[in-house]
Amino acid sequence: MCDTDHLLSNQTEQSGLSRRQILGAIGAVGAGAAAGTIIDPALAAATGATLDDKTQPASNAGYEPPTGLAKDSRAKSSALSWLDNNSAGVFGMNDEVWAHHELSLQEWNSSLLQATFLEKNGFKVQWGAAGFPTAYVATYVSGSGKPTIGFSVECDALPGLSQNKGVPYHDPQEYIDDAFSPTYGVGHGCGHCALGTAAIYAAVATAKGLAASRTDGTVKVYGATAEEYLLGKAYAVSRGVYKGLDALVDWHPGGDTSTGWGSSNAMQSISFTFLGIAGHGGTPLGNKSALDAATITGMLTEFLREENLAPSGRIHYAIRNGGQAPNVTPELAEVWYYVREGSPARVKILADKVVNCAKAAAMATQTSLVYKVTSGCWNKLPSQRGAELMYDNMQQIGAPVFSDADQKFATTLQGNIGLGSGGYSSTVSALSPPDPIFLGGGSTDVADISWQAPTIQMGTPVWPQGFKSHTWAVASSAASSGGHKALLSAAKYLAATAVDLYTQPNILGDMKDEFAKRTKNVTYEPLFPKDFEPPMYQPPDWFLKRTGQHWPPPNITWPRPKIISKEKFADLGPSLPPQDLPPLT
Repeated sequence: MCDTDHLLSNQTEQSGLSRRQILGAIGAVGAGAAAGTIIDPALAAATGATLDDKTQPASNAGYEPPTGLAKDSRAKSSALSWLDNNSAGVFGMNDEVWAHHELSLQEWNSSLLQATFLEKNGFKVQWGAAGFPTAYVATYVSGSGKPTIGFSVECDALPGLSQNKGVPYHDPQEYIDDAFSPTYGVGHGCGHCALGTAAIYAAVATAKGLAASRTDGTVKVYGATAEEYLLGKAYAVSRGVYKGLDALVDWHPGGDTSTGWGSSNAMQSISFTFLGIAGHGGTPLGNKSALDAATITGMLTEFLREENLAPSGRIHYAIRNGGQAPNVTPELAEVWYYVREGSPARVKILADKVVNCAKAAAMATQTSLVYKVTSGCWNKLPSQRGAELMYDNMQQIGAPVFSDADQKFATTLQGNIGLGSGGYSSTVSALSPPDPIFLGGGSTDVADISWQAPTIQMGTPVWPQGFKSHTWAVASSAASSGGHKALLSAAKYLAATAVDLYTQPNILGDMKDEFAKRTKNVTYEPLFPKDFEPPMYQPPDWFLKRTGQHWPPPNITWPRPKIISKEKFADLGPSLPPQDLPPLT
């Protein structure tokens, strides 16, 4: 029996699905006989297909999480006590970052606020990680400095999701009034205000615990940029920023208190710029509309969905620039794509098809096309032992406790957005193995770190049950009383788990052994070109001065080369005389 048949046999036993159903779900059926005998190595590593039977549970139904992994210690009690005593600071930092609501690559105030707090608590901060102005690495060393445990910080917000905090109905804090195209401002519709705050306070609490107990170790805080673009950490990995890391303890706000060892989708981001020639909309003959090309690209990629998109695949896009007035044919238009799949190899295949759609659209509209990869990240490599340790700490510390007022706010919010019921989740969700069939979903650039060092991830209910992130309702909840309680719990889970990794080398050893088994047959390569230059924005002078940086960094070309259309009006051929004129004499 080949490795694939063995894997599928196990999956059939666990899920009750037939071998053909499983192959169909992962996109192998219908692509030829050979396709059914190949398992992608990156996806296999993430789903546990490379592990022995002692590491993986025999079936989902029979799995019982181990107990007794999380241990009481002086370092842990000191860390948790410090968090309780500094809860007001936790909530204050969250709300201040929430109020700044800065976009990816432009987190000037938020990153400075957080890094300054780390410096005041004994961390040494180095700015400009991987060349990104708002990225930094903060380091605290205790004793011998071994092992090194990391925390990941994000603080970017999203466009169009402005919302007043703690308001259960849609009430944009910033409404941008325009007679022709009104819109909303920026908002924390993914909860990164809470994400960065909890990670930073957990890191400081861990450092306090190490100092109080004289425990050896290095605490690293990686202040990243542009998670919403799935860019900062993936590129930083390629520049060696995470070398020497023994393990990463990470989290993301969510709708419940949970952890696990599932994977995520790999992703490639591509921007397509079409160049035509402007002309009067009332005399359109010969004009070349870049918007037509962008629109046709969208139409063509929609036709990929039936025969080229497996259940694990995702294609979504936004037309970022489609013209400014209907009576001016758009000379320049841009459509920005995220292409997702279960592994880097599958992403590349799907992304090539999207590129071909854009090329065809340019050919059909006689426009020119300039396109580039703007970011890319891998699928997440999980850590089963890490998740089990995190779960045990969650059980011991307990789920967040919400007041009646919190729950009333949550249920009102759920009713007003039409998602979920039951308010905030008030229990720790059971730990169970991931589904045997990977059907895709979101992506994270933390995934690239997970291929460098064992990575633990978890979530807490910063928003009510049943929500989707990237909504105004998440922005409202992220700075509410309920959101505060969930992010404080997150900080406690992170700190407690990190302390266990310092004080219990056997568990860290288990995680490293599992990591070695999972990565045995996989070679990591970044999911963007070798000559890739990451997108950046020039910082304000005050930010450069405060952080001691200079512009531009050496890894980008500045100023960026201009993209200017040099198209001519289309040739329609010889003029046709009116047919009703008398013949010439």
